[in-house]
Amino acid sequence: MTPPDIACYAVRPETARGRLHPEADSPSRTPWQRDRDRVLHSDGFRRLQYKTQVFINHEGDFFRTRLTHSLEVAQIARSIARQLRLNEDLTEALALAHDMGHTPFGHAGEDALRKCLEDEGGFDHNTQSMRLVTKLEHRYHGFDGLNLTWETLEGLAKHNGPLRKPTRYLADYDRLHPLNLESYASAEAQIAAMSDDIAYHGHDLDDGLKSGLICFDDLENLPVIGAALQAAWAVVPQDATSRKSRIRHEMVRQIIGDLVTDLTQQSRQNLEALNPQVADDIRLADRPVIGFSENIRAANHLIRRFLMDRLYRHWKVKRMTRKARMVTTDLFNVLAEDVALLPDAWRHSAITASSASDRRRVVADYIAGMTDRFAMQEHRRLTELSVLG
Repeated sequence: MTPPDIACYAVRPETARGRLHPEADSPSRTPWQRDRDRVLHSDGFRRLQYKTQVFINHEGDFFRTRLTHSLEVAQIARSIARQLRLNEDLTEALALAHDMGHTPFGHAGEDALRKCLEDEGGFDHNTQSMRLVTKLEHRYHGFDGLNLTWETLEGLAKHNGPLRKPTRYLADYDRLHPLNLESYASAEAQIAAMSDDIAYHGHDLDDGLKSGLICFDDLENLPVIGAALQAAWAVVPQDATSRKSRIRHEMVRQIIGDLVTDLTQQSRQNLEALNPQVADDIRLADRPVIGFSENIRAANHLIRRFLMDRLYRHWKVKRMTRKARMVTTDLFNVLAEDVALLPDAWRHSAITASSASDRRRVVADYIAGMTDRFAMQEHRRLTELSVLG
């Protein structure tokens, strides 16, 4: 089943490399629609509902979580893929799956686990996404993981581009089931990665404004954002109900639209210059084909720096980040010291692990799969005498 009207350089069923465990084709879905559906039904995807984007889940019901972030990335990515006549199904599957490996508390939890596992090769949420879909999900008879297509696994592994120094798990996986880690990923995977940037530029600004940690005046001189804000002030009438809320939404809509337009136009030019005839021509190119113009690249750098300085490093966010690191570190130290405290299935995996290093990795897998609220509950159960285990 071939998606309609896709370009010769799109990922296509007739040149697809299949699944590690062969399965019969579906008569009604493309291979990548099946990948998307497996991601949507997975435990790891559902848990993203209660995992931090910027603000920890209990700080407010209307801030983004990793789940809503992933849905927004998928919407943006599908739109771009359709305009460029690429494989929309593969692009959507990658966008939905790209953050499945995130820990509770977002990057704070990831930083804590990375430090805890320094002697075991560290911790990386992109690698953890691969561990989930190739090993840790236990839903199907006959194999562990989700048995996703080669093209989806390639895109997840190379979410940040070619890997010159892959993590231990990715290097081991690549030796057994080669993903060609040193080459670029497909154009569809590149779209999913760039849509990730577009989405968080928009929604992190939105959440920052809703939280009161940044205000409209802070944004006036930022490239792209300042112009979008000015346009929003002009289009929303003075007497509009909830005017500031409408201005915020109008600004974010304009920002995302401007970034998508620039990315699509520049990527179309890049594709015309390369003139690829098959998907592998894009993988073997000496640079990515999906990207922004020089002006927008420079603007994005300033936007990222602003968000880092004014939002992610705001003292209120840093206080919560510090507590999140402490909770994650405490959980790891307690459970790694005594794996008998783990729930049944995890305890069995830890006890039967072939080495102390593998045992510590099992503990990290358990913690990485937690939601924010479960991690806080588990921390209380393990550290507070007044809480029943």
